[in-house]
Amino acid sequence: MRSNLQKAVVAPWFPSLSISRISPPFLPFLYPQQRPASILSSISDNPGAYHKKIRRGRGPSSGKGKTSGRGHKGQKQHGKVPRGFNGGQTPDEVVHGIRGFNNVSSFSVDMKPLNLEKVQSWVDQGRLDPSKPITIRELAKSRCVSQVKDGVKLLAKGSEHLTSPLHIITSRASASAIAAVEAAGGSVTTRYYTPASIERIIKGKTDPIHSLQSQISVEGQQERKRYDMRLPDPTSRKDIEYYRDPAHRGYLSHQLEEGQGPSLFFKTPGTGKFVAKAVRRKTASAAENRIW
Repeated sequence: MRSNLQKAVVAPWFPSLSISRISPPFLPFLYPQQRPASILSSISDNPGAYHKKIRRGRGPSSGKGKTSGRGHKGQKQHGKVPRGFNGGQTPDEVVHGIRGFNNVSSFSVDMKPLNLEKVQSWVDQGRLDPSKPITIRELAKSRCVSQVKDGVKLLAKGSEHLTSPLHIITSRASASAIAAVEAAGGSVTTRYYTPASIERIIKGKTDPIHSLQSQISVEGQQERKRYDMRLPDPTSRKDIEYYRDPAHRGYLSHQLEEGQGPSLFFKTPGTGKFVAKAVRRKTASAAENRIW
């Protein structure tokens, strides 16, 4: 005897055809999904996803008719006016020249801010594993940060919600954020990144923690993998002094001796060696005692 599942059932759309004779991939098409017609009237896009195009020159009732919002006559209505155009006379940049310089592009860095409340929220959602080191790669893969250019700076906003002991490795961190993470039983390490190295880290081509000069040891860290490209170390004095500072939890702070400061130029008082030079006293000779 055949079981109930093997019995031939007549399809409602094809009375002379049984389901046992129909191939399985075509079975879902026999019973089309039915929905109430009222759902069609409530379908809409997300708010702000669609902007209605402005139709110009379609009558005065639209508010953009006749002159289409350009006004009456003149170059601004008939065409475009170049930037800095003064009606044909000599531009101000040529007459007076350009003075000063832009200091932003040479010395400033574009750090992506990362607040502690967002990190804790990602941990509560299971998108970050607090038992492993949290680097730029984990932050980017979990979409905790995006469009990282020069690095990530850890900030202390929402530190009262931090409950998990985290081991975070970022480009920079504020003093209050470091204190909050260490009070919760975690650790913060700041290390140097370049925009090119950040792209390789996100793609998994570079180690996100270790470099030639680093001696970083983090709890929960797995065995080191072998990568084709190494992580660079800082070369400018400003970056070297930042990551040599123990107050910033820099990864190059192991290079400092006891009592030594992070500066490469100024020496810490009391750390230098003072060598007293022997003063040679001159003795008066017999010739110097003569009057003439």
